[in-house]
Amino acid sequence: MQALLPPNYLLKPYIPLPSRVGPTRLTVQCAYRSDSLNFHSSVGSTRSDWQSSCAILASKVVSSQEQPAEKSGSADHVAAVNGHKTSVDLDLVPIEKLSSTDDKPASPPAKALTIADLSPAPMHGAQLRVAYQGVPGAYSEAAAGKAYPNCEAIPCDQFEVAFQAVELWIADRAVLPIENSLGGSIHRNYDLLLRHRLHIVGEVQLPVHHCLLALPGVRKDYLTRVISHPQALAQCELTLTKLGLNVAREAVDDTAGAAEFIAANNLRDTAAIASARAADLYGLNILADGIQDDSSNVTRFVMLAREPIIPRTDRPFKTSIVFAHDKGTSVLFKVLSAFAFRNISLTKIESRPHRNRPIRLVNDSNEGTAKHFEYLFYVDFEASMAEVRAQNALAEVQEFTSFLRVLGSYPMDMTPWSPSRGD
Repeated sequence: MQALLPPNYLLKPYIPLPSRVGPTRLTVQCAYRSDSLNFHSSVGSTRSDWQSSCAILASKVVSSQEQPAEKSGSADHVAAVNGHKTSVDLDLVPIEKLSSTDDKPASPPAKALTIADLSPAPMHGAQLRVAYQGVPGAYSEAAAGKAYPNCEAIPCDQFEVAFQAVELWIADRAVLPIENSLGGSIHRNYDLLLRHRLHIVGEVQLPVHHCLLALPGVRKDYLTRVISHPQALAQCELTLTKLGLNVAREAVDDTAGAAEFIAANNLRDTAAIASARAADLYGLNILADGIQDDSSNVTRFVMLAREPIIPRTDRPFKTSIVFAHDKGTSVLFKVLSAFAFRNISLTKIESRPHRNRPIRLVNDSNEGTAKHFEYLFYVDFEASMAEVRAQNALAEVQEFTSFLRVLGSYPMDMTPWSPSRGD
């Protein structure tokens, strides 16, 4: 199912949100729901069951052409393929039985149905529709191009809209930032990973090279404020002070959006922190190049899809999980021990408030009522779910936790690292 979008179209939420809505605003909705498929003969209600059933049907059609049917009626009854039980019992009718007359047999199909016909998009980046947050020129757009070369990048005005674009089949993938080496974690996306049912299928690390941009003819001593994304402002704080820019800092949704805002409103007293590509796109001059406080400025992005990938062991993999426990943080030591005992390295641990149950009350008749904060814990570890040690570790973790979810098991980005530089 394809959604036709005009070039440079910025996706907006399909549900009412507390944002500005103009009279000519275009919203995108999708009438398709993967859980609305409902066939007879006990076909599964999920899209994966439907794909499997069609693939089974295709394999049976091909085999019926290569081998003569047995006399037993059970030859046309399929309940398993390659030893795997299916979610559907298919009573297939051979092609020759569909003929209405003996002297006019039915012609075989021109092409047997294959699973490739049912795939929503290519697997290696060609013509993939990839959603990202921001406008053209954003670092997320560059990350999408690095993750999926030659893809069709779809800008979205909010992180949540990028999640929705994939869920509604408007996009095939989403590439969103999750953490930065200087600014830390992007907490909003951690929360959205739990709220939505997308899977992490990869990661990409992008060196960040910030520039100070302004309209042509504007000098630094004309400036009264600098605008950019909160992370970019934090990553350039020391350098801005060294440049003598003791002016107001104002946060906006994204870096390239700040550059676009200055150009659209002809703001001659305002500068933006954004990429050199944003300067080219919006006709701005670069007042200062490479203004990040640390040249080791790298943002890690995760690649999201509707379906998980199959874990492998022939290359380094990373697995991301989230868990919680009724007894608060006391279980954290036991969880970490499950990984340490199996020599599994953790690369990330992040705690976020448990929104459905932020405070836990502990009644004690001697000391009164204690209030403990409840947290969800996000953990990344270097192992594939195809490895027995990772499976055993999660089996042990599950004994200690009240909630455990695998967000994805995916290849690690092994690109050689080099300090960010202007290209």
